[in-house]
Amino acid sequence: MSKPSRLTAALATMLGATLGGLLLWRSIRTQKRKALRGPASDEPVQAQLEADVPSSQPARPEPTAAPQSQKPLRVHSLLDVPPVTVSSPEDWETLWPDFQKDLCVYPVLGLDCEWVSVKGKASAVSLLQLATFSGRCVLVRLLAFHKAQLPLPEGLVGVLSDPRVLKVGVGCYEDGKRLAHDHGLTLSCTVDLRYLALRQRQAVLNNGLSLKSLAADLLNVTLDKSLELRCSDWEADVLSQEQMVYAAHDAQISVALFFHLLGRNTVEGEGTFVQLASCCQGLVDVPFRACYNGEGEDGERKRRSRKSTVESPESGDQQVPDPRRNKRKPLGVGYSARKSPLYDNCFLHAPDGQPLCTCDKKKAKWYLEKGIGELLSEDPFVVRLLFEPSGRPDSQKDYYLTAKENVCVVCGKTDSYIRKNIVPHEYRRHFPAEMKDHNSHDILLLCTSCHAASNVHDGVLKQRLAEEHYAPQGCEEGIRLLEDADRRRVRSAARALLSASDGMPQTRKEELLSVIQSFFCNGQQEVTQDMLQRAAALETRIFNESYVPHGLKVVQVYAERGLRGLMDLERCWRQHFLTTMQPRHLPPLWSVNHNHDKYLRKYGEDLQIQLN
Repeated sequence: MSKPSRLTAALATMLGATLGGLLLWRSIRTQKRKALRGPASDEPVQAQLEADVPSSQPARPEPTAAPQSQKPLRVHSLLDVPPVTVSSPEDWETLWPDFQKDLCVYPVLGLDCEWVSVKGKASAVSLLQLATFSGRCVLVRLLAFHKAQLPLPEGLVGVLSDPRVLKVGVGCYEDGKRLAHDHGLTLSCTVDLRYLALRQRQAVLNNGLSLKSLAADLLNVTLDKSLELRCSDWEADVLSQEQMVYAAHDAQISVALFFHLLGRNTVEGEGTFVQLASCCQGLVDVPFRACYNGEGEDGERKRRSRKSTVESPESGDQQVPDPRRNKRKPLGVGYSARKSPLYDNCFLHAPDGQPLCTCDKKKAKWYLEKGIGELLSEDPFVVRLLFEPSGRPDSQKDYYLTAKENVCVVCGKTDSYIRKNIVPHEYRRHFPAEMKDHNSHDILLLCTSCHAASNVHDGVLKQRLAEEHYAPQGCEEGIRLLEDADRRRVRSAARALLSASDGMPQTRKEELLSVIQSFFCNGQQEVTQDMLQRAAALETRIFNESYVPHGLKVVQVYAERGLRGLMDLERCWRQHFLTTMQPRHLPPLWSVNHNHDKYLRKYGEDLQIQLN
């Protein structure tokens, strides 16, 4: 064969192989796209995200073919889309078809609410803002429907309760509480953007987690949160242009933040509910708990008697009577950092010289002062005991023999750190004595910002444990003292009679006296002045005999499986810390299974568990 013929044959072979590979690649790519659109893609999502749309809700159209070209999600172009006000069912029906088309591409709604506060007391929600990924935004005047005695549109009611449409925002779970209380609306499938920001480990921890802070830190967008706008009249017959823009931007920014936190800055292909919801597992319909008492921090953070606003409709990123009193603070502000290092890395040795453990200098000097130890070295500070210790480490590769750095185990910060209980004290305090020995393994150093972020993540796990083991936090069964309505009524009646009886109508006075009379003497005796004084000072709270603390109830459930059950609870919290915080500076030999083999060898699986 001539040289030109050989060259032609080689080129033809190479071209054929290239074309064949290209066709194979296109075939595989087409099959993957089809698989994503099929129902099988629903399987990986947790049960709470797999709920079908109730039959009473208006059905959404099936997703249409995805756009072929990539569409950048430009934040400023989203904000340029003018909002549409809805005050009647006809207004809603006009824009609802376009809304449905957007939801077929990305079943996500940015959500926010506005209401009027007078002297700190919030009125009913007057405005509901909803925005899609395209920036299309609707401002629903809820009070306009109420005043005109018009029913809310079925499409609106359905999409709010639709478990396959994500509603994202800051404080959206709390907004749902308000909507249910004020208008009887059900809001489901909510995701608080603050949880996503913490989970994705975005660099926003030092700048707060309000919607304004997240927009500025992540999107470089400045939201107008001026006092005049936040506290403006949202019940006015006609909203000003500034009010409409302000309200729309909150919902539009929420959508933009959601896609930014998920790492989706372009619209490319069909964004199914399953794909998006899988990124939010564990965060759906979870109230945001920004700060926890964190008992067991050994006084490093002063306890504050604060009334929790987690379940309060007034919580969330909403208007307040005077926003100037709620200035933006870095996450972690309010935590009292340690004034001295936690680890002095002093060493204790047995009489024969075997290293026993590390300890702080105060404890090491105590042995010297008592004459039961002698100083071997100043740097490092080493004390040899003059008596046989009760126990020795199993090997020289023991966690308590390693020197530890005084740095935040998450980010490595060397100042402003405090102790963190990896297994929260509300659980650890109920463990049997056998599992409390040497539990300093589960006390680590975190800087104030990481400590605050970790507490937020802990709240998610606590909520999950509460739901799994019927150990509610904050409901009637979990309250130590209950308010007795009858005693409160008697006390109120007595105080009213003592303070304003002179100007009170006789019929009202007799009514209040009968309340006190029936409580103290079953209506058989006249109410005396002394009786009034006692009634006015009546204690209205009574002890709840069925009270079981959340922590104890959870520990009791795990203790039913004996020692291994409690080790599972311990392991659960340790793994939770590793997964959520991703620490980069853990002490050597720190382990999720720390001491578990030792417990089994020393006590056996049949250890009789006695909870504290």
